Amino acid sequence: MDGTSSAHQDVHWDGAVNAWKIAGDVYRMGRHEWVTGVGWQQMYDDGVRTVIDLRASRERRQRDTDPEVPDHVKARIAVVHCPTEDPDHSRFGELFGPYLKDPAHYGDYLQLFGEKIAAVFKAIAASPGKVVVHCSAGRDRSGMVALMLQRLAGFTDEEILQGYELAARGINERHRTHGAPHAHDPYLPDEQLKAMLAERLASLRLFLASVDVAGFLRANGVSDQELSAIRAKVGAGAGLPG
Repeated sequence: MDGTSSAHQDVHWDGAVNAWKIAGDVYRMGRHEWVTGVGWQQMYDDGVRTVIDLRASRERRQRDTDPEVPDHVKARIAVVHCPTEDPDHSRFGELFGPYLKDPAHYGDYLQLFGEKIAAVFKAIAASPGKVVVHCSAGRDRSGMVALMLQRLAGFTDEEILQGYELAARGINERHRTHGAPHAHDPYLPDEQLKAMLAERLASLRLFLASVDVAGFLRANGVSDQELSAIRAKVGAGAGLPG
């Protein structure tokens, strides 16, 4: 597949941070509270009918700097809470630190939270219209879901790696202009960012070589019918393997 025409297109919804097209009718971005009322209308006009929030419950809050959006503006788009993790799990800190931020840990994340991650894919399969998945920064949790969707859609490893790099650069730019929310994930000048990306992209290559997305989803309760619906969402042909 030539992903240049169907993936990694940046999306211009007012206020949206790190917003990109994954493939087909599925998009990704950072926290939805950054989106303005105009942005919600733009999402609706583009055909988005479902926003899937991957964050833990305690992350889902309005900040003083977030735009105020009237409830009726959001009402036409369903916001589905579908957390990918339990940050209070006894092994969470040991495996991931304060939060998931490195593809080297994606395999452990899938193993620990398989049913929760599969639930995200079930929600995508059940969603009418176009779908946006988001976490906080729009880099790792939404990025992991994105790469799994792109694998189902038939994208190459290089196209998937490009998506991770774009998202990492996108949130780093946000940190430059608005400040980083955490000391352990600061804005990185270009040379430091390149070094970090080289390490994380190498880890991501190893993860891609090891993961069987369709097999993982089936093992965690996603039906073949749901897999077909997901593939249709990302524009994959019915004859793709897996």
